[in-house]
Parts: sequence; C-alpha cells; structure tokens
Amino acid sequence: MKLGKHIFGVGAMTGISRVFGFVRDMLIARVLGAGRMSDIFLAAFKLPNLFRDLLGEGALSSIFIPMYTDSKKDSGFARNVFSWLMIVLLFITILFEVFMPLVVWFLAPGFDATPGKMEMTVIISRIMFVYVIFICGAAFLSAILNAFSRFLLAAFMPVLLNIMLICALLIAMMFGTENILYLMAGTVVLSGVIQFFVLWSRIRRRHFGLRLIVPRWTPGIRDMFRRLGVSIIGSGFYQITIIIGTLVASFQSGAVSWLYYSDRIIQLPFAMIGLAAGTVLMSSISNALADKNLRSVYIQQNSSLRRSLMLIFPCVVGLFVLAEPIIKYLFEYGAWTPESTRAVAMAIKVQVFVLPAMMISQIYSKTLYAAQDVKTPVKTSMISLGFAAVLYLSLFPLIGYLAIPVGVVASGYLKNYLLGRACRARQLVRSDARTVRTVVFYALLSIALGVLLSMISIPSIWMLAIVIALYGIVYLPIAYIFERKI
Repeated sequence: MKLGKHIFGVGAMTGISRVFGFVRDMLIARVLGAGRMSDIFLAAFKLPNLFRDLLGEGALSSIFIPMYTDSKKDSGFARNVFSWLMIVLLFITILFEVFMPLVVWFLAPGFDATPGKMEMTVIISRIMFVYVIFICGAAFLSAILNAFSRFLLAAFMPVLLNIMLICALLIAMMFGTENILYLMAGTVVLSGVIQFFVLWSRIRRRHFGLRLIVPRWTPGIRDMFRRLGVSIIGSGFYQITIIIGTLVASFQSGAVSWLYYSDRIIQLPFAMIGLAAGTVLMSSISNALADKNLRSVYIQQNSSLRRSLMLIFPCVVGLFVLAEPIIKYLFEYGAWTPESTRAVAMAIKVQVFVLPAMMISQIYSKTLYAAQDVKTPVKTSMISLGFAAVLYLSLFPLIGYLAIPVGVVASGYLKNYLLGRACRARQLVRSDARTVRTVVFYALLSIALGVLLSMISIPSIWMLAIVIALYGIVYLPIAYIFERKI
C-alpha cells in the first residue's frame, strides 16, 4: 500500500469537507449568532454525532476492520455484522425518540433556565436523531471500502452534509428564519440518507457481496460483540465526558457555542492529518500484523509520525498566534459579537496544545486495535477522560468555560503516555533516531516562525490569508528538505 498517497488523498478529501464545514459554520454564526438558536441546534446535533462516533466511526470500525481482514474479508461475516448493526440502530433510535426529554435534560440542564429553550431542543433532537440510523450505517459501509483500500469516496461523504446545510441556510436567509431549526434538522437527516445509499451503491457495483440478511448468532459475531462491548465502555466513557463538558458549559450563556466553534477550528488540522493517518494505518497495519511483519509496522509508524508532526507543529503555533483574527474574519458578522470572538479565541489558545498528543495517540491506538487489543485503549480512555471530567467540574467555578479545553489538553497527554507505554511493553512501536531528530527540528522551526508571525499586524482577512500562505511557503520547504536530508 502506498501509505503517503492514501494519507494525502484522505487528508485532501477531509480538508475539502472542513472548508465547506467552515462555510457552513460562518453562515450559522451569521444567521443564528452564538446564543439561544445556535445552542439549540448545536446541542441537538451533538447527540447523533456522539452515536456516530460511538457505533460508527469509533468502536465498531476499529473492531470490525482487523477481524474482517483476519477472516480474509469474508463477505458472509460482513453481511451478518451489517444486519445486526441495522437492528441495533433501529432499537436505539426508537428508545431515544421515546425518552428524548430526559436525554436533553441530562445533556443540557442549563437550557431549562430560558423559557422554551428546553422544549425546542427536544423537538429538534427528535427529528435529527433519525440521522443516527443512516450515518452509522454509512460509517460501516465506509469501513468495508477502507478494508479494500478504497478511501476517497468515504472521506468525501461528509461534504454532502455541509453542502446541504449551506443550501438550507442560504434558503433561510432569502425566505426568512422563522422555521430555520426545522429546516436544518430535516436537512441533516436527508444528508444521512443520501450518504448511506451512495456508499451502498458503490459497494454493490464493486461486488463486495454486502446486503441485508436474516442475522445469525455465530462464533465470529459473538467474539465481535464481546470485543465491541469492551470497546464501547471506553468509547462510551469518552462520550459521557463530552456530555459532561456540554452539561457544565450549558450553565454559562453562549459557552456551548463558543466551545463548539473553538473545537471546530482545532479539529480541522487533526482531521486532515491525524484522522487521515489513522484511517489508512488501521488497514495497512492490520495487514502487516496478519503477516507477522513487525518491521513493516515500525516503518509505517515512523513515516506517518514524521510526516504528520511536520504538519501539526506549524498548525499549533499558527493557531495560537492567529486565533483571534481567524475567528474575527471568519465569524464576526451579523449576530456574532466581538465578545464571542474573544471567548472562542481564548479557548483555541488553550486547546491547540493537545494536537501533538492527539496525533501520536492515533498511531498508538490504531496499532493496538490492529493487534486486536481492545482492552488497553479502553482502559486508557477511562483513566484519561475520567481525569478530564474531574477537571471540568473542579475548574469551572474558577475559570468558567475554559475548564473544558484545559481538561481536554491534560487528558490528551495522559492518554498519549498510557497508550505509548502499552505499545512499547508489547514491542508494537519503535521510534528511530531519525524520527526523534526531525520532530525536535519541526518544533523549533515552528516556534521560531511563530515569534515572527506574532509581530505582524493583521488588519483584514486578505492580510490574514497572505500571512498564513507566507508561513506555509517558508516553513514547508525547510521542513521537507530537513526530513529528506537527515
């Protein structure tokens, strides 16, 4: 497998998706601001996304791909898993539709202080939760394609959601915003339906043998559910920690929206670099371990680490220095206020330091999952994210909403340490001297250029774009030449 080519391709598709995502967020900020309306939509949208991460792109794909690869990509196993997944998703959707008032109250109890806010959030959440069936199903279909090294279409799918929401927001701007929350919720569900059937159509054309059947309880399914149950505990603990963060932030007006937008900025480089590397490594390392080729595993890990951190370090420094002008020129229009700009920028300046830890943790965790070690990532998640929850609750009375990004950074480095220690104990990871030297150089070069960047005045969005471009033009050739020559 051409690792660099696939990582670049997935990263490029993810980048396109995130560009459209920022256009979407700019329109949401312009139309809804950072108050009651945006809090309702973002809180309701968070719930199906949590389940997508939990059952779709999180535990299930990490468990399924190594087992699917180990079974020599048995189509019967894939059909059985797919059919069981659809039954589970249907059951979960019905359950949450019935108990949605309790779920929303638990997710954002602070909304009850504003008349009508809780009730509207329940209605929008019920509409949007149908998205869970289709987006989790689409995530499983993406895992099938990824197992066959077909990455690009799956990586492109989130673009559809962003394009459709952009269209919905533009329609609302032209014809009025009275029913905009209903329009956006319906658009989210429709995008999930389209993504699901586009991926299923691609799989059927490629003759991968996937279709719905009467599910059977086989030893393979039993083993998968056993591992999935363990993994969901860890992933579920992560989702609970996110819910706690939202719950805590809901007691400060606008904080849910501030943290959403800051996280969107932080997730852009991580998604383009870290998630792209993790997606490709999951398949390639699974194949290498199935062949008992540890040398290939080490080479892929070190290559991914060097290339990924070469791009992550300038993002860390650039976002820290340019946080406020980025938010100002992206979002400070219409209902968005300078206060919201400052609040989001401050959250970014704290949370951005977690990016290197998140990047390295991707490599560690995907290696462990590829080795079919489910318990270790779960234990590390429970410890690190439990630590984050404690920080949220203890620091909120002192520093308000900034307790959330502080907890994210602290828990991120704790998780990274625990995962690395576990991989080294099993001899599943080995860093070479070249990687260490290049990583130190990338960090020092990024900091040096960041100091120069902080001295530049940025009076307009055009100047911001020029500064970012110049930063990349100076940094990337130097870093690339060093990486090639050392």
